[in-house]
Amino acid sequence: MFDLVLYYYPTCPYCRKVTKFIDKHDLEEIELKNINQDEEAEAELIEVGGKRQVPCLFINGKPLYESNDIINWFKSNLI
Repeated sequence: MFDLVLYYYPTCPYCRKVTKFIDKHDLEEIELKNINQDEEAEAELIEVGGKRQVPCLFINGKPLYESNDIINWFKSNLI
């Protein structure tokens, strides 16, 4: 079992790529945090990940960046 949180913002094309993949495969176990609407989420992303880069998937508290890497992780671990 994984604790999964995706930090994103909707206007980012790389974030949209990941969220479309999530929707297409009904990956409901992933918590979504929009850093443009949630100041706490933005602060968490910077504190834990060290930067404000999105998309960022936290897997059991560890950050994974880059949309293709995130999608490949989903394919290897969830699908």
